[in-house]
Amino acid sequence: MARVTRDDVARVAGTSTAVVSYVINDGPRPVAAATRARVLAAVEELGYRPNRVAQAMARRRTNLIGMVVPDARQPFFAGLAHMVEQAAAERGRLLLIGNSDYADEREAHYIRAFLGMQVDGLILVTQDPAVPGVAGFDVGGDGTPVVLLHHRAETAGGVAVVADDEGGAAAVVRHLLGHGHTEVHCFGGTFTLSPADPVSGRTAGWATALAEAGVSEDGLLAPAPFDRVRAHAEALKLLARPDRPSAVFCATDDQAIGLLRAADDLGIRVPEELAVAGFDDIAEAVIAGPALTTVATAQDDMARAAVDLVLGGAAERVTGARTFPARLVLRRSCGCPKPS
Repeated sequence: MARVTRDDVARVAGTSTAVVSYVINDGPRPVAAATRARVLAAVEELGYRPNRVAQAMARRRTNLIGMVVPDARQPFFAGLAHMVEQAAAERGRLLLIGNSDYADEREAHYIRAFLGMQVDGLILVTQDPAVPGVAGFDVGGDGTPVVLLHHRAETAGGVAVVADDEGGAAAVVRHLLGHGHTEVHCFGGTFTLSPADPVSGRTAGWATALAEAGVSEDGLLAPAPFDRVRAHAEALKLLARPDRPSAVFCATDDQAIGLLRAADDLGIRVPEELAVAGFDDIAEAVIAGPALTTVATAQDDMARAAVDLVLGGAAERVTGARTFPARLVLRRSCGCPKPS
């Protein structure tokens, strides 16, 4: 069946295509009530559906926001994307999501694609804002607002919405030390991440808390993948060592869940023989075995702030990072008898 066009509607209604356009778009010129009624009747009779994408692109406003995340299969990123989608919907926008799979080239592909669709703004959860794919799309250029979410900006004009990763990590490590542990290992830090990466901040917070307690961090940092399945394999190696740790701070809850499973596989009791804490407070942290002590961030507030920043216009934009607080959530995995 041939697609119904605006010309078809105009022919049936006995008007010009310009008048049809005025009715469908509610302007810019007024249309007499009787004429409007004929046009709407023709639209209903023919089943005409306007091409809203073409209309939006012609107006250079699509009511779309593009968002790039590393991996929406991971619970943290899935939850964050859902919150951004809700915030966008409240502002009358639709959210387009692309997964970079931690690949710079794929990330740049989605940025180019979304910009080509003339999105109203971009929200990027990038693994490294310094790579060419991201650095070339700072605020400016074609005028599309770009906001980094969860990751600090590395350029002077960059705009970012982040959590207090360093402060949150330091707080939970101090708590583990307060349980009487002489040292706390860090599982999930790496030696190759950008300094602006959240995990780099969390690793720095861990190191700060150890330094305050007079504990050397040498030999206590264990790099690990971010997904729980591969983190589980690395955790088995860490916990099978003769000098296995008695307390571990994991840079993410996904890594902590992998480590908890490894402890169970090896018959190590948590928290009696091993204290564990994570970061992010994903929904599954409550039902982990045992329930996971972690650090919660204001993800909903951060998502709304990111949407507000990409839609707020140049007059309301700020540069640098807008930092939201993080708070300690106590559960059984650290050794506390009662959850907070």
